[in-house]
Amino acid sequence: VQLQAFGGGLVQAGGSLPLSCAASARTFGAYHMAWFRQAPGKEREFVARITGSGSTTYYADSVKDRFTISRDNAKNTVYLQMNSLKPEGTAVYYCAADPYSPARYRSPHSYKYWGQGTQVTVSS
Repeated sequence: VQLQAFGGGLVQAGGSLPLSCAASARTFGAYHMAWFRQAPGKEREFVARITGSGSTTYYADSVKDRFTISRDNAKNTVYLQMNSLKPEGTAVYYCAADPYSPARYRSPHSYKYWGQGTQVTVSS
């Protein structure tokens, strides 16, 4: 599975930015998808996850009620709509995929496939 993230850029605090991630998988719906982010000097952290069918979503507490993860299985694409962005949201954002549903879904080690990352910079 190959993943490619799009949509990063520079945005002012309080603004919005949509990200998307296109996948090459034949059976995209068989993969659970997630977004992670990594700020300079910090570990990669969980942002959001969506199950293969799109029926269930999970969010980090730090982004809950501001970010929305969604997917379109017909287009092999997962999205992350980011609203009310904060400067601490500055990071490289990565999409990830895995066919399994581990209990530790918030760990980056639970995902086999990764996109190349897209830079999001939130100015104060």
